[in-house]
Amino acid sequence: MKVRSGVLALAGVVLAGCGAGSGPAADDISPPGYARKPGVPRVKSEADIPELPFARYEFSGEDVERWEKARKLLQRQCMRSFGFEDFPLDPDTFVRMADAYESTLTFVSPYGTLDLDRARRWGYGFDPDLAEKQEAAFRPKGREVTGRERQVLEGPEAGEGGRSVVNGRKIPKGGCSAKAERRLEAAVADPTRMGEYVSRRTAEIDEAVAKDERVRRAFRDWSRCVEGRGFKRYASPARAFTDKAWRKGLGDGSTHRTERELGTAVADVECNRGLNVTGVWWAVTAEKQRADLRRNRSRYEAVRKDQDRVRAAVREVLGEAG
Repeated sequence: MKVRSGVLALAGVVLAGCGAGSGPAADDISPPGYARKPGVPRVKSEADIPELPFARYEFSGEDVERWEKARKLLQRQCMRSFGFEDFPLDPDTFVRMADAYESTLTFVSPYGTLDLDRARRWGYGFDPDLAEKQEAAFRPKGREVTGRERQVLEGPEAGEGGRSVVNGRKIPKGGCSAKAERRLEAAVADPTRMGEYVSRRTAEIDEAVAKDERVRRAFRDWSRCVEGRGFKRYASPARAFTDKAWRKGLGDGSTHRTERELGTAVADVECNRGLNVTGVWWAVTAEKQRADLRRNRSRYEAVRKDQDRVRAAVREVLGEAG
């Protein structure tokens, strides 16, 4: 089961008055005419970003949470059938926390950074206290699994001994973890299409959006705005965020939060909000997504039907099916 996360790793983002250069505040910047056309939303915060057309064909955050809850229930049921009666609902399987931590930071808007308060304090880095809370949410609540449990949980190739039979029962292919996932997707007509089709189309459309002259014009205006405040000229907000100067010599994914970084990040946000760059990007993306939906309606609807089958299976496992 896959869900789209933000395209840009814009984790959190800078001290008012820091940095070289000066210019009008975001509220004093007037969006150009093309950024005020009908169909272009006025976006100053992530709360202003409307839902994109593809959202109907993607699993929501709530869907993912419910699916994971159902998967864990089925997994524990399977483990108990092998005699592991005290197997935890949320076992510690030694997943690298760095991976979970990174996914927390990158699950954000692909349009650029819009949070001015965070930009003023943290630049293009992240709030360590908030990051710790986010990382903690990924940590398993249950005990560590034993080697013997692992081979049943993950399959005969895992754990100690590599046996295919435990307590007189044959371990299912991929272990109890894979068996639980198969149960939730048992009614799905095409799991690969369900998991990959929309994300592939999204990636292709995102590339087209980045090349669209309307977006390129918005980026040029944004770039001149940032440069006009005394900072480096970047081709796009993504280039500003990924400037290696901010993270040089650091290995934790955060930044040095130098005066120039903080100033750049503030200018980035104020120019983005003032010129309505995100609104233009959203409008072009929505237009191209709607066109793709018209051309490939049957494929998208097939994905939707398979997602609904997964939702039905989740409701059944959670005891909600009528």
